[in-house]
Amino acid sequence: MKKHIPNTITCCNLVSGCIATVFALKGSAEMALLWIVIGAVFDFFDGMSARLLGVSSPIGKELDSLADVVTFGVAPSAIVFAFLNTSHLSSLSYVAFVMAAFSALRLAKFNLDERQTTSFIGLPTPANALFWGSLITWLHSQTMFEPYRLPSYIYYGVVLMLLVSCYLLVAELPLFALKFKHWGWKGNEVKYVFLATSALLIGVLGIIGIAAVIAWYVVLSVATNRRQSLT
Repeated sequence: MKKHIPNTITCCNLVSGCIATVFALKGSAEMALLWIVIGAVFDFFDGMSARLLGVSSPIGKELDSLADVVTFGVAPSAIVFAFLNTSHLSSLSYVAFVMAAFSALRLAKFNLDERQTTSFIGLPTPANALFWGSLITWLHSQTMFEPYRLPSYIYYGVVLMLLVSCYLLVAELPLFALKFKHWGWKGNEVKYVFLATSALLIGVLGIIGIAAVIAWYVVLSVATNRRQSLT
């Protein structure tokens, strides 16, 4: 029985992504974000359970990527699609699903890239999904779901940020991972600073703080890499 536990958890991640997509298409970005978070929890525990039980398998790795495409690729794309579809840019709303394609490409590259054992190359799909889920949820709270209420530049800005996030998913951009070899300060300075500032951002900003944390994660990674290259 134990060999089926990790794959069962992975399937729960996939189902969570399907539910998130349904809520997104109904215009409920808040519930879609909730189910993306639930999917992320399942995504965290499927790999952990596989390692603890010693039942890692090639099919589990492939299933994990398929589930992630749905939860962290299709679901956030549907969130952006539903948001743009209520604006004067409704004819361009389908461009949102380009992000699902880039998410799939990012996951395929991750499976083959042996450099990403202790860090990431490109923006992880869960981080990208959380960014869009929290941003659109916050924007919905400003519009009360009434179309055309936001200024036009907001919708154009969303399209521009969508294209930027697609680039970040597949870019050769080193980003640190929250993996600790020990709990001491030395060697973990960036991670502890990130965790402390992230808690502050979410505490002060609320739901939009999640998007701010993801943006801060990218900026901090770039700054850290630049500092290391100069030393």
